[in-house]
Amino acid sequence: MDTIYFIYSFIFGALVGSFLNVVIFRLPNEGESVIFPASHCPKCNTKLRWYENIPVFSWLALRGKCRTCKTSISLQYPVVEMAMALLSGALYRHFGPSFAAVQYFFFVAALLAIIFIDLHHQIIPDVISLPGIVIGFVGSFFNPLVSWQQAGLGILIGGGILYGVAVGYALLTGKEGMGGGDIKLLAMIGAFLGWQSLLYVVFASSLAGSVIGGASLLAQKKGSQTRIPFGPFLSLAALSWLFFQDGILAVWQWYLNGMHGLK
Repeated sequence: MDTIYFIYSFIFGALVGSFLNVVIFRLPNEGESVIFPASHCPKCNTKLRWYENIPVFSWLALRGKCRTCKTSISLQYPVVEMAMALLSGALYRHFGPSFAAVQYFFFVAALLAIIFIDLHHQIIPDVISLPGIVIGFVGSFFNPLVSWQQAGLGILIGGGILYGVAVGYALLTGKEGMGGGDIKLLAMIGAFLGWQSLLYVVFASSLAGSVIGGASLLAQKKGSQTRIPFGPFLSLAALSWLFFQDGILAVWQWYLNGMHGLK
């Protein structure tokens, strides 16, 4: 029975991933609905039939091309669908059939959408992060893993950390180095994961962002003109904390014990 529920959660995640693709492509376009019109080819506008809208399998069956105009269909479609399916299955394995699994399903779906929207447009829509803050905080009253006090402090500290960094950078350089979307995103992460997650999330995302961003700057040879979206790094760090918190804390304790032994 446990395997059956896992399969159900995997399939449901893939279906939600299909909707997330619509959100990712349409939400940044002002005035465009994520509900209407129905799924269609972005090139020839041909409406997709039901069997052309099956997550992952339809893309493979069509060989990544529109049935009508043969225009290539972005690889992002099956990637997002498979990613959400795997995340949904992982949530069931990690939390079982619980309120926490339901709450964090909304969380990981929001993070997945933010990752791709920020990569494409370098924005983090308020329509995702602001309701996310509310859902994370209200859910903390029912989630045994994070108390409402931890969630509330997570919102205040999470938003405050990046706001302070943004203000300090602007004062030192005279340029905006971090958008308000990143600030609201970290507040949302704090609401879902609690204030105790923020040190790791900020450290891990900054480290990954520095390494990958530095490599990108060298590869593109554009210097400081290249803008590196920070939202994906914050989101991936939050996901790693959600699923591997115990291991991360164990590594941290091992490091502290090692440092203590050197004294």
